[in-house]
Amino acid sequence: MSSKVRISLDVMGGDNGADTVLPGAELILERCPDIHFCLFGDQKVIEPLMAQYPKLKASSSFEHCDVSITMDEKPSQALRKGRGKSSMWQAIAAVKNGDADVAVSAGNTGALMAMSKFCLRTMAGIERPAIAAMWPTMRGESIVLDVGATVGADAQQLIDFAILGGAMARSIQGVERPSVGLLNIGVEEVKGVEEVRTAGRMLRELSPTNMTYAGFVEGDDIGKGTVDVVVTEGFAGNIALKTAEGTAKQLASYLRAAMSRTIMAKIGYLFARGAFERLRAKMDPRKVNGGVFLGLNGIVIKSHGGTDAEGFAAAVELAYDMAKNNLIKKISDDLGDYHRGRLAERDA
Repeated sequence: MSSKVRISLDVMGGDNGADTVLPGAELILERCPDIHFCLFGDQKVIEPLMAQYPKLKASSSFEHCDVSITMDEKPSQALRKGRGKSSMWQAIAAVKNGDADVAVSAGNTGALMAMSKFCLRTMAGIERPAIAAMWPTMRGESIVLDVGATVGADAQQLIDFAILGGAMARSIQGVERPSVGLLNIGVEEVKGVEEVRTAGRMLRELSPTNMTYAGFVEGDDIGKGTVDVVVTEGFAGNIALKTAEGTAKQLASYLRAAMSRTIMAKIGYLFARGAFERLRAKMDPRKVNGGVFLGLNGIVIKSHGGTDAEGFAAAVELAYDMAKNNLIKKISDDLGDYHRGRLAERDA
């Protein structure tokens, strides 16, 4: 890796495109000045805006792309339309070609995953990729995966996700042996679907060296931060994520209503405004931002499509941390250890 962390951006992705991506990139340069951005998008849109962001202009290169992928396009349609020429594809291809260390897009999730898989391919030993999310908890943050890429994962895929999530925890959280739990309907070994029980048994028997398998965890354990990494298949993971986002909005609505109900409540809010703002930031899914595509031969970060500039900056900062901490190498090393362990177990 060069002295600069090179991050490619799909400037046209997301609900607001360049109006969010460019100020978000400018913001993160204040915290991480050793970033060089590779910007991909429509010159007619981007060029008039760049004068507002002098730091970004001085720390970036730009490539015009004729095609932008909309938020409502189906993955197959996006591939046909944008392969080789869209801003989304070019941002991913920059990682493949070695021109960038990581790609970030706030665009269409299905299209981004389809293009990432097609362009970067899955790593050796990984059948299907996963999307990992950083989840705020009572103890700090946990990693939850998969939150939408692979529906109906089998036992081996769940184990793959455990390895991917463990490597991510080691990379960005600095946990030497992260604790990993399988999401289930109970902690008892007899509960849950067969694939989850089988994955649990295999993880207990193998006892991977780079993680601590903590057994089954339930839905309420995610928010408690019971383990560093929560593993599930994409259907359940996505429902859990959207439920948490909805609950956060619901609680925020209740809180606003309660704080405006009486004069005394309004006065109390004025004194506690700082605490409420910190709580809102912690619960806002646009601020806790950045889904990581794991299991590919390169790093791709999916920012929330409706995020603001600060939220996009958070996604870029996550990308920066992963590139600086050699996430891909850690995943490769962990996969190698796992497969060597399986061979040793088979030959024993």
